[in-house]
Amino acid sequence: MNPEEKIFVAGHNGMVGAAIVRRLRAEGFSNILTRDRIQLDLTSQEAVGDFFQHESVDRVVLAAAKVGGIHANSIFPAEFLYVNLMIEANVIHQAYLAGVQNLLFLGSSCIYPKLAPQPIKEEYLLTGILEPTNEPYAVAKIAGIKLCEAYNRQYGTFYRSVMPTNLFGPGDNYHLEHSHVIPAMIRKFHLARLAEEKNIDDIIADEEQYGEIPEDIRVAVGYDRDSRRLLENHRPKVVLWGTGAPRREFLHVDDMAAACIHVMKLPQSHFNGDNPSFVNVGSGEDITIREAAETIARLVDYRGEVVYNSAQPDGTPRKLLDVGRLATLGWKPQRSFQEGLQDAYRAYLNRSCKD
Repeated sequence: MNPEEKIFVAGHNGMVGAAIVRRLRAEGFSNILTRDRIQLDLTSQEAVGDFFQHESVDRVVLAAAKVGGIHANSIFPAEFLYVNLMIEANVIHQAYLAGVQNLLFLGSSCIYPKLAPQPIKEEYLLTGILEPTNEPYAVAKIAGIKLCEAYNRQYGTFYRSVMPTNLFGPGDNYHLEHSHVIPAMIRKFHLARLAEEKNIDDIIADEEQYGEIPEDIRVAVGYDRDSRRLLENHRPKVVLWGTGAPRREFLHVDDMAAACIHVMKLPQSHFNGDNPSFVNVGSGEDITIREAAETIARLVDYRGEVVYNSAQPDGTPRKLLDVGRLATLGWKPQRSFQEGLQDAYRAYLNRSCKD
């Protein structure tokens, strides 16, 4: 990679895109091109085509996507499928038409079958049924991978993909109806601790910063929004979806960004022939949701009750990526789960607490 290359990072305002921009700048890449949603609608073929025709882009990082956890996927399945298909089809095709030879597509570990052997190797793609709770998103991401492969095969481009595990860190989405498991638990435990401390000011400030606190969580912590007070004689608790038994792998977003730049620098020979066009990115270790919750509770210093609502879905029983291929390509993560959580919580507090 040439530091003078003009690199278009699609989705730079998202958690992953922002981390990639930070990493690129840290490594001396200053010619970084970005556009927000108002400036460029990635679901519009015409708009994306005009953008590539008027900008001399050397390389694309496609980090833009509509994302969310189990709850969001269950409520907006059509949007998750349509929006992500449109974004990747438009960006990949228009990049090709503009002569862009290098593109990195960010997929997701949910592309793999629900009951795939563990740890999950790249070759397990399309060998079984997907997890129903996030199938629309997974189908869209699989289409993106295959689109990159098809353009490479037909047009000789060098479009590769990375499959990240569950990511978290600065810039995460803490809206409790749309967030993933780690940011959702950070916010739930934080709100419960504030309720234990009768700190109504910071609860109000948190809601103003991160979005409306859903009714079930207001009930759990004893927050009466109408009167802007905490209920007397109420013991706050944290209610989590599922049984807490599923195992998940987590990776700090800055490690993900470092992995992306590493993969972008690799020669094309690592992705030719029998080598997959995509590579898993993860920590190589997993823990139960219950263990993750206990770790976050200690970090937040919440000592109250935790309830698991087993009437809600668990999702895939286990999802651990085999990161052996990436290790042989010379990359491994730098942060432990505990270190990553501490960084994520610091970033959360910097935005949420009342001055």
